[in-house]
Amino acid sequence: MLPTALTTLLVYLLSLLTDSHDHDTASPPPSPPLSFELRHLHAVSPSAHVVFSDVPQRAEILSDNPHLLHTRRIRSFKPPSFVLHARARAQSMRFGQSLLQDFPWEEEEVPAPDIEDRATLLELAKMSNNAYVEPDDVAWYGLGSDWNVSYPFGWEPDADGFRGHVFATPDNKTVVLALKGTSSGFLGGGGPTVKKDKLNDNLLFSCCCARVDWTWTTVCGCYRSGWKCNADCLEDSLVDDSLFYPIGTNLYNNLTYMYPESTIWVIGHSLGGALASLLGATFGSPVVAFEAPGEKMAAGRLHLPSPPSTLHITHVYHTADPIAMGTCNGVLSSCALGGYAMETRCHLGKSIVYDTVSSLGWSVDVRTHGIVNVIEKILNTTWPPAVEVGREVPLAQEEADCVECYSWEFGDF
Repeated sequence: MLPTALTTLLVYLLSLLTDSHDHDTASPPPSPPLSFELRHLHAVSPSAHVVFSDVPQRAEILSDNPHLLHTRRIRSFKPPSFVLHARARAQSMRFGQSLLQDFPWEEEEVPAPDIEDRATLLELAKMSNNAYVEPDDVAWYGLGSDWNVSYPFGWEPDADGFRGHVFATPDNKTVVLALKGTSSGFLGGGGPTVKKDKLNDNLLFSCCCARVDWTWTTVCGCYRSGWKCNADCLEDSLVDDSLFYPIGTNLYNNLTYMYPESTIWVIGHSLGGALASLLGATFGSPVVAFEAPGEKMAAGRLHLPSPPSTLHITHVYHTADPIAMGTCNGVLSSCALGGYAMETRCHLGKSIVYDTVSSLGWSVDVRTHGIVNVIEKILNTTWPPAVEVGREVPLAQEEADCVECYSWEFGDF
């Protein structure tokens, strides 16, 4: 078989000759593919500081299996400064969401992943998988077995926080931040981050502090009685400095300091994908999230200023995944039995949804949630329903009329 990089390049060149992409005629043409290298590991120390570990740049290794991604130009909206963004959020939390309507967004055109290209989504999915492991792990995709990490700060067995990898093009013009999702025993993983991953899941994706029924211990003190939940309390619970969203904004700011002239993309799987979307909504960066739970409610509770468009955020998931579909809830659900209150279903931006239930006959099962299923069983081959209409992947669409947590009443209780 041909090496991944050579295969991807041949597919791209062939597409130029046959015009196989079914792009909208009003859309700008794809840019040449980008080649990415692993530059940094990142993690959070017990003191909640972001720690980077540089990866030695060995040309003979990087040239074997670089990540080749196809790009296209998109319009995005970013805040004039993060300080102004944080100030607007603080004022909105204090005085009301209406203060965010006149936020002075800056519009710009940036290179983004070509989400209509299957090979590009496949490579991003592999990067998202690699956020869970170190380069010498057998689960690492695509970069070869000779990668070496000299200073893996933050990846020691007792490190229990935010993790991932940073990839960059050789010219540093484009940087990809890949965020690790939930490590959980019942999802087939584990490790030192399980406890904090679970806390963030239950805060971000439950209706009210993971209050499922009277047998559950809630993760914050906002539940009142019946189906009532204190909204101000919920918002305060999500801004604690030890939680992942504030740590993610700190990490992103560190990257912009290290790469001031670069375009930054944010990707991730599951919890990592939801956090990538929240960071993309904050900074205007292109985002691709795989199998992420609905994060739209969390964006509102965090009082994120809503940009004129969130179409720079793309979700990729399939219909057999109850977590991404928002159906892994209820006392007897697999998520609840594992101690996870995954009750949200609405996503920001656009969603590319693979109907694996109808097309492949998959059963709805939490075990299909893993990123390896997406890589090996969905993105690794052509998708016949998309090919039938002249596409490589299903059409990305906004989620219309999405409702969640409709049984709850949120207010000042």
